[in-house]
Amino acid sequence: MIHEEAHHFKEELLGRDIRQLGRLLGDTIRARHGDQVFESIESIRKLSIGFRRDQDQATHDELHAKLDGMSSDEATHLIRAFSYFSLLANIAEDQHHIRRTHAHVAAGSAPKKGSIARAVDCVFEAGRSAQLPAFFEHACVSPVFTAHPTEVQRKSILNCQMAIARLIGDRDRMQLSPEEERDNDEALGRGIFTLWQTRLLRPAKLSVMDEVENGLSFFDSTIFSSLPRLYGALEDALAEKDSAWTDVELPPFMKVGSWIGGDRDGNPFVTADILRATLKTQAAQVLDFYLDELRKLASQLSLSQSLCGCSDALRAIAARAADDSAHRLDEPYRRALYGIRSRLAATRDWLRSDLLQAGAGAYASSAELLADLDAVHQSLLAHGARQLARGRLRQLRRAVKLFGFSLAPVDLRQNADVHERVVAELLARARPGLDYLGMDEDQRSTLLLEELKGRRPLLSMFEHYCAETESELAILREVKSAHARYGRESVSNYIISKAASVSDLLEVALLMKESGLLRPAPVAADLNIIPLFETIDDLRAGPAIMSRAFGLPPYLALLQSRGMVQEVMLGYSDSNKDGGYVTSGWELHKAELELVEVFGRHGVKLQLFHGRGGSVGRGGGPSYEAILAQPAGAVQGRIRLTEQGEVITAKYANPEVGRRNLEVLVAATMEATLLSHDVPEPCADQVDAMESLSAEALRAYRSLVYETAGFETYFWESTVISEIAALNIGSRPASRKKSRSIDDLRAIPWVLSWAQCRLMLPGWYGFGTAVECFVREAPAERLALLRTMYREWPFFTTLLSNMDMVLAKSDIAIASRYAELVSDEALRTGIFGAISAEHARTVAALRQITGQDELLGANVPMQRSLRNRLPYIDPLNHLQVELLRRYRDGANDESTRSGLHMSINGVAAGLRNSG
Repeated sequence: MIHEEAHHFKEELLGRDIRQLGRLLGDTIRARHGDQVFESIESIRKLSIGFRRDQDQATHDELHAKLDGMSSDEATHLIRAFSYFSLLANIAEDQHHIRRTHAHVAAGSAPKKGSIARAVDCVFEAGRSAQLPAFFEHACVSPVFTAHPTEVQRKSILNCQMAIARLIGDRDRMQLSPEEERDNDEALGRGIFTLWQTRLLRPAKLSVMDEVENGLSFFDSTIFSSLPRLYGALEDALAEKDSAWTDVELPPFMKVGSWIGGDRDGNPFVTADILRATLKTQAAQVLDFYLDELRKLASQLSLSQSLCGCSDALRAIAARAADDSAHRLDEPYRRALYGIRSRLAATRDWLRSDLLQAGAGAYASSAELLADLDAVHQSLLAHGARQLARGRLRQLRRAVKLFGFSLAPVDLRQNADVHERVVAELLARARPGLDYLGMDEDQRSTLLLEELKGRRPLLSMFEHYCAETESELAILREVKSAHARYGRESVSNYIISKAASVSDLLEVALLMKESGLLRPAPVAADLNIIPLFETIDDLRAGPAIMSRAFGLPPYLALLQSRGMVQEVMLGYSDSNKDGGYVTSGWELHKAELELVEVFGRHGVKLQLFHGRGGSVGRGGGPSYEAILAQPAGAVQGRIRLTEQGEVITAKYANPEVGRRNLEVLVAATMEATLLSHDVPEPCADQVDAMESLSAEALRAYRSLVYETAGFETYFWESTVISEIAALNIGSRPASRKKSRSIDDLRAIPWVLSWAQCRLMLPGWYGFGTAVECFVREAPAERLALLRTMYREWPFFTTLLSNMDMVLAKSDIAIASRYAELVSDEALRTGIFGAISAEHARTVAALRQITGQDELLGANVPMQRSLRNRLPYIDPLNHLQVELLRRYRDGANDESTRSGLHMSINGVAAGLRNSG
């Protein structure tokens, strides 16, 4: 009974916030648009909630009649209202999670899964603490921000949301007086009023530099403060367990990376100039952060030399400072920090300029800045001021170790086809008559290895090369300059999209050599060459490709110059679009197992880079479970993963939520590495079952998407793909080529389109057929096997858990309305009938295996979240279909267009991880 009451109290706190935010939004709508508009929206809200609760046909008919009869202007008001309510519900849920975490800690409860405290406890309890020093020495944990266009919200909208979140947080963190509570209420009302009058849609398409600025905003809001503190919490947790860890500073094993400004795959707007501007912008941002922190630190360290001693090194720094203020003559720490700040300001001016060398007084590298800060730190420790050394100075020193002068390492990425064309032109100019494109793989590899050994460049200043070749070489020359200005950590990775052969790796090595980023004798490379295996065939071929590469002495020599670490990127999005959810997940899992074996055999350290998106159809889902579900040996303390689109906002806009997500990555990596052999491996029967499921699911998926006549037409007519392509939500086009082919379509708009029409097809299609075929021969026995797999095999558990979430967000009745947009009745009936039947099979199979009476039966928080938000998403879908119909029938007025685009924004906000 007490537990039930506590549960209801927790639910009531969330309900209180949602009701208050909803009331304030209603007040705003009434004040701006009058009672009639408010009452119209309110009646739709009540009907939608009532239908979701009771599933009453009369309520359904009344709701649809009202929605169908709306004008475009009325529809726009409703779309805006329900879209903003979804945004406010997101805020309330995030703040509720923060509230519950604080309450959990305050109550002295056992640490939760995914926390640093629990991971450290588990490692010590398992007797593996002796492995921790080696783990931290070689570990690499890196979330990498990307600019894929699934983030449909504007930065201005996010700023409003964060202001509202802070006000709700204030009520949880402190006991407010009645007057303070009234002030908080008024401020919330002002925040929502501002939000309502802030434009949802962008008036112009994003540029790459807009994307850079958006990505960097999360460093200001979260990363600068949360990441250094995370290190401090981990160091303190270790010291509490074992005094040998006291005052031990961990190496910078976790960094946040980016490929915004360096990802050229299909984006012609990323050039050498853009890379240069990106790195300059990043440097300015991190140095401004350091300068502000130094100013605050100087105001705090007001220690008088007569009351607290200082070291000779600190005196030397203070003496070099041009600070002759009489007020600070006996304050050596302040004078030293003044001098450090002056040098850093000179550094900022240098990095803003086009000069290659640092000017007088500037720091030539972040290591020099860190040395000065370390001198301040050591002086405080030596003179009894340890508690001051552990304050702001501790966080600043950690920040310099993490961010340097470049802030975040920028990854380069380009398609293998581009490298092939560039190398072909270089070789043809250097060796007239040579046809590189006409060679087979063995001939290409032999030729490339020959060129890599020699010192003679292929490039000639007397030749004119095509624009593509000039652009690609200019990017690499810019990297060379960046290394001289910011350090080699500024750009350290080169990712090859669509990698399918050893020659794809060697082509990049040759381009690096031509740009001075690879020296032939002795071999030394300045960049990591990273193949990205994306399609099902590529995943299957990847391990053999890496084995052949490791068998080439020149390539092995290149790896030796990079510490014998080879990173491999795995593509979740394209493999899913290629083979469907089940087969993509299984082939990724098998590829990892085979890569572990290949790398172990060749003595090369494996580092996996997981190209995950926000939706389950693109590898999304909870990070903690996903990392722990990796096969044994696949993590090894080293993991990188992409954070894409709206996922960056959901995870890192709020500093407390961001801290929790960073913590989860570290905790999961520690557990997956140090405790992985505690997890049982699947038996042969389970592996065989998965092979069977994958084969049948692949057949079902490929049959629908690639072998059904007219499927492309069905997709383009029944979803908002055309309208998504017209939205200003990213700098790159929706398709790689100007075609309607599914093959050419990028995985992101593919998944986002299916999410908008509430089918979520990439996250489940084929599973129902696969299970039905598998259990047919021995129903009881094989169903029992699948249930055991779900209970005991983390891979299979995660696969089904993510599918469960996707199916709970899908709605066949709503999807049928989108199907009605397909003009060919026979095509519509045939394809939607197949999709609907497979959906029913999949839901039934999932419930049979998991033993759940309803979807998300084992995930009460998610179930509650959907119960709160679906009544606001459903009408948006209904209006989206109606506006699509009007728009495609020729209604090209601004109200219809903007209403349609806002509905896409609103549905995405309501579903959250949809792209």
